[in-house]
Amino acid sequence: RVLSLELNKDRDVERIHGSGINTLDIEPVEGRYMLSGGSDGVIVLYDLENLSRKPSYTCKALFSVGRSHPDVHKFSVETVQWYPHDTGMFTSSSFDKTLKIWDTNTLQPADIFHFEGTVYSHHMSPVATKHCLIAVGTKSPKVQLCDLKSGSSSHILQGHRQEVLAVSWSPRHEYILATGSADGRVKLWDVRRASGCLSTLDQHNGEKSKASSEAANTAHNGRVNGLCYTNDGLHLLTVGTDDRMRLWNSSTGENTLVNYGKVCNESRKGLKFAISCGCNPEFAFVPYGSTIAVYTVFTGELITMLRGHYSTVNCCVFQPHFQELYSGSKDCNILAWIPAPRETVPDDISEKSLPQQHLNPAYEDAWSSSDDEG
Repeated sequence: RVLSLELNKDRDVERIHGSGINTLDIEPVEGRYMLSGGSDGVIVLYDLENLSRKPSYTCKALFSVGRSHPDVHKFSVETVQWYPHDTGMFTSSSFDKTLKIWDTNTLQPADIFHFEGTVYSHHMSPVATKHCLIAVGTKSPKVQLCDLKSGSSSHILQGHRQEVLAVSWSPRHEYILATGSADGRVKLWDVRRASGCLSTLDQHNGEKSKASSEAANTAHNGRVNGLCYTNDGLHLLTVGTDDRMRLWNSSTGENTLVNYGKVCNESRKGLKFAISCGCNPEFAFVPYGSTIAVYTVFTGELITMLRGHYSTVNCCVFQPHFQELYSGSKDCNILAWIPAPRETVPDDISEKSLPQQHLNPAYEDAWSSSDDEG
């Protein structure tokens, strides 16, 4: 289904945003409600379900935190995320130096955290049961941890040298956090440890590079502005402004050296990309100018480029229940990418009489049933 993703002519997402869309999130419980955050501070909540039951339909906006809302973000919303365990709460962070915890039903902030600098990214763990920490990446090199239970944001992780552009909790271990910074480094942390930092990923895998020692222990030769774990948490995918994407073994910290070729990345802030879920093989969906590049995660093959936006794509999010993709762009549009319907084969044609060359070689059987090969 992912291999046949195409822009769906029959499904629109209601256009509410009057400026670029930076971030999208689909709630993990039902996979039905989607949040978007815009450059003008506006947040919109959509219902993705087709309530009309007609083939052509528009995903309606249920409500929005618009410019006239008393608690609207003053500047660009960079990250929105649903509370992982139910849809009663969501979070948003902004260039206005705040992180807001929203009550979905009243559309009022239940809590607001203030920071000294611009907020680029935040993330809540999808698996945590023993803590309620939100990791926050800001203009400061210190990673902030906000505790939802106590309302305090006193916990910090020190080690980066420049602003922190991307943060992501492991979907496998609730205390493990990955952070990416403008200093070219990706750090893995165990937030229970006093020193915090478990390791700093090294693109050269510890082999002293011919470059200066300063270049040692960098994940990218540019700003690291995107991070995404695979769903099993065993690997971490990173992107940087060196136009590279790298896949890391998250337990050993080793660079797997998968080559994705040149992955154009001119974003001055965080880049929100997605990895498929429940697919074999897994795919990465990466904003690439005004298109979305689809790669196989473990072989690095560029499968296709999804074209449809008129301007820079800032974010994409995967809907695992139906293998659908949604993308947000500077062109103010959210596009839905849906697997193309399969051609149905009439019952009276037996499979044997169909030409066999339609089969993708990746799915062909490699074994032979003839006896004379024994």
